[in-house]
Amino acid sequence: MNDRPLLGEPLAMDLLNTRWAAAGERFDLFDVPGGLARWLADNGLSARHPADADALPPLRHVRDVLTGLVEDPASPAATADLNRVLAHGRVRRVLDGGAPGAVVEFDDPAWGPAWAAADGYLDLLRAPDRIRRCGHPDCVLYFFDTSKNGTRRWCSMAGCGNRAKAARHQARSRSDLRA
Repeated sequence: MNDRPLLGEPLAMDLLNTRWAAAGERFDLFDVPGGLARWLADNGLSARHPADADALPPLRHVRDVLTGLVEDPASPAATADLNRVLAHGRVRRVLDGGAPGAVVEFDDPAWGPAWAAADGYLDLLRAPDRIRRCGHPDCVLYFFDTSKNGTRRWCSMAGCGNRAKAARHQARSRSDLRA
């Protein structure tokens, strides 16, 4: 399997990016042995959530729900789906050693990682215009734009950004040759 691109995005975006394309081939991290364990470890979730196959259906479901919301943020169906996912967990406030804290409780532990990604998406909505799909037409990745001026267009300048620049340069060169 090809190495997974664009690590280090917020949890919700990283869940979306468990599906990617490379060299004309599509990949899904959750379709390969050890993919769930790898995703949990990449996101610091493996200590709290074991790589149990029961977690895969909720994660796939939330990935589809988030894809729907990113593509159409006003979708009533996707909004209702996300709210149903969030209903699988609740945050209970606690006092721990004199400091405030929170404990997340789930109706089914298999929903833990999926709920965490859905909850993380809510945090990203503080800046909804920064949730983006890569501008390259062949790319299926998403990112949260943390650039200072908020104008990032590519999942990666080294990958998709370079391909777009090269294509523009090639088009200009062909145009110059015809002139």
